[in-house]
Amino acid sequence: MAKKGLIIVISGPSGAGKTTICKEILKRIKNTVFSVSVTTRKPRKGEIDGKDYFFISEKKFKNMLKNNELIEWAFVHNNYYGTPKKFLHRTINSGKDIILDIDVQGGRKIKKIYPEGIFIFLMPSSWRALEKRIRKRAQDDEKTIKVRLKNAKKEISYISDYTYFVINDKLENAVKSIISIIEAEHRKISRLKDEIKSIVQRTCSSRI
Repeated sequence: MAKKGLIIVISGPSGAGKTTICKEILKRIKNTVFSVSVTTRKPRKGEIDGKDYFFISEKKFKNMLKNNELIEWAFVHNNYYGTPKKFLHRTINSGKDIILDIDVQGGRKIKKIYPEGIFIFLMPSSWRALEKRIRKRAQDDEKTIKVRLKNAKKEISYISDYTYFVINDKLENAVKSIISIIEAEHRKISRLKDEIKSIVQRTCSSRI
């Protein structure tokens, strides 16, 4: 049986740099796929439907819920977000790793279903840096910015539900840290039982 791919969840408050880091990891690690979420929010400048998100209506989102097509979903910043179930299953069953850039609500739900996944919480170096990044986007109005900052404090309180903690003070350092985590997880004995068993059998059956 082919080895399944890893489920890699990267969460953190708005402005932590999750999207940028995920894009870098996808460039540097082969056999890794990005999980494209569905959302009811409007696309930001430069975002592409089907690549960054699947932008859908609230009615369609609720139909997906009704038909059990989402493995997790959440209502965040006044919009719905969710992870399509079929694509995730197809990806890991093909042996590819899948990266999920999702909020803490979604990350906690995924952990209950796939406790063997990799759960990484990403943070900027300080609250000031967080607020600066959110405002620097110039993509949200003041009301939305205040909602994101308020939600960020709540999201940070869930750090202990994650396995790893990475500070995004410098992009390159944060990317390297996360790549090291993924590489180490791939070498865990608990994930390599069949491969190790085969090696041991071949070794023990060889003549001295």
